[in-house]
Amino acid sequence: MIVLSYLICNWREYMNPLYQSYANTLDQLKQQGNYRFFKQIERHGEYIQLNQKMMLNLSSNDYLGLALDAQLKRQFIQQYPIQQQYLTSSSSRLLTGNFDEYEQLEASLTQAFGRASLLFNSGYHMNVGILPALSDEKMLIISDELIHASMIDGIRLSKAQKQRYAHQDLKQLEQLLIHAMDHGAIEKIIIVTESVYSMDGDITDLKALVALKQNYPKVMLYVDEAHAIGVYGDRGLGVAEQMGCIHEIDFLVGTFGKALASVGGYLICDEIIREYLINTMRSLIFSTAQAPINMAWTNFVFQHMQGMTKQRTHLLNISRRLKQAVLAKGLPCPTDSHIIPVIYGKNQIAVEKALQMHDVGFYVLPIRPPTVAVGTARVRICLHAELEWNQLEALVDVL
Repeated sequence: MIVLSYLICNWREYMNPLYQSYANTLDQLKQQGNYRFFKQIERHGEYIQLNQKMMLNLSSNDYLGLALDAQLKRQFIQQYPIQQQYLTSSSSRLLTGNFDEYEQLEASLTQAFGRASLLFNSGYHMNVGILPALSDEKMLIISDELIHASMIDGIRLSKAQKQRYAHQDLKQLEQLLIHAMDHGAIEKIIIVTESVYSMDGDITDLKALVALKQNYPKVMLYVDEAHAIGVYGDRGLGVAEQMGCIHEIDFLVGTFGKALASVGGYLICDEIIREYLINTMRSLIFSTAQAPINMAWTNFVFQHMQGMTKQRTHLLNISRRLKQAVLAKGLPCPTDSHIIPVIYGKNQIAVEKALQMHDVGFYVLPIRPPTVAVGTARVRICLHAELEWNQLEALVDVL
């Protein structure tokens, strides 16, 4: 162990010369304050311990607090016998990896959403695979400029023509659509957006996008509900449910790794799209399927989540209250959701404020360029349904 530690500390002495450019990049990232590394975190319920300091965790995506629910875990284990608990699928679904647990979860999704469904290993697998499978040179993808990296990578991998519109600027989007409709070489257009954006916390007007889509016959709509599933709608099915437009969205995708306390991604679509992707989507065809026990847990949580109306209401109430407190301090806060960005502008101020919040017992992180635009550095606060307002009062004092 001592020898290993010495080698790690003195890695430059033994570095392959071919790696020098990578080392230079790492040095630049450190100088810019953008160097990433894994933290050694101990978890104690809704608190975490980092560097011997206990803090309330306000950086998690566990929006309903289900990952912390020990009773829910016990109920799942009691009803899922150990002899059925396959810890690996050992195969892609198209070979020998299509267990009953997959079929049951997809049946639950189809029943809830009223349309066909398809499962994926992760949100990244999902977004990086669907768009390339659907596209060719005669397709145009028009995306909001602030979509998640997974969708950006999916668009890059596709053969489609590509355009972007300014964040939430539907007037610019319509101008792009008008121009594209006159372009004879374009046969299909997909608009790509998110329903809840994770950096600003703002919510897309999906009804307006659906109305726009319906005016142009070549257009389809792709909406990622990663940060909305579980939180919005009467049954927690997302912003599309809340706005009453599930059936008008061609590709409605989301993840289980946030409010649903599990892992994986899903697509809600027409049956013909489902069958097409099973036959063409590389990240689905060539990936070992998730462990069946994960699918069983997701299905269990999904059923439980739909009845959590009280928790959803509470979460959104404390979110609105915290936003009002931020605005009362004279700080910009564009959110409409349970994600509260406190925008300080300058990188150093955001870092200092995050550390100040650590000091009073809140684990939050500063978000800086290039993750967000220059001049919009912020501290991002992610709330969950198990919080009470009195737990946040000390945070408000140091905003």
